[in-house]
Amino acid sequence: MSGSRPLAPPTGQAPPASATLHGRRVALAPLAEAIADRYFEEFPDDLERYAPAARDWEVHDTAWCLHWAVLDVEGFASLAREIGWLTDVLGSRGFPLDHLARNLEVAGDVVAELVSGAGDVAERLHAAAAQVRAAASSA
Repeated sequence: MSGSRPLAPPTGQAPPASATLHGRRVALAPLAEAIADRYFEEFPDDLERYAPAARDWEVHDTAWCLHWAVLDVEGFASLAREIGWLTDVLGSRGFPLDHLARNLEVAGDVVAELVSGAGDVAERLHAAAAQVRAAASSA
């Protein structure tokens, strides 16, 4: 991306701070932060490549993915549809879709580890990762 302008921080609607899963409030920001930590351990070059807003975007988009996954479990949204949209947007911007897929896998792992009774959310996130990988391989 040399010669391109730096990535600006996210604007527009902020992701929800929490979601209700099985009648319990789940804070999304701490989960998104934990996922970002693990993501950048695996992809440290993304911090430089997408500076200065790499972490801001990682946390922002991940919080939305978590929210959509909870809404999917609760029957209020389609994670597959939302991830299809995100895949198209990020793919059109040249973002490596294997990184998106891995982020969703990490998200599923973190949710399974840190949120009691959220195995269904973790499963949805892992399925979304497989969806992204399939889309990337057919592109």
